[in-house]
Amino acid sequence: MGALSCFHCDCNNIMCSRYSYTYGYICNECFEELVSSNLDIDEFMNTPKQTNFFAPIERREEMEKEFKEDD
Repeated sequence: MGALSCFHCDCNNIMCSRYSYTYGYICNECFEELVSSNLDIDEFMNTPKQTNFFAPIERREEMEKEFKEDD
């Protein structure tokens, strides 16, 4: 079994629970950052990890459709 490493640029988190067939694994921290950003997923995945973010509920629902949680 692999480490399930986060595919977000500069993130070292492992054992990620969200996965996209297109973008790979993403950790909860990066998922929250993605939801709160105004970036499209391609751009986000190639930008350095940030901190201090707020996620609007509409954006969260949109991103949850792309990144499914593993069971």
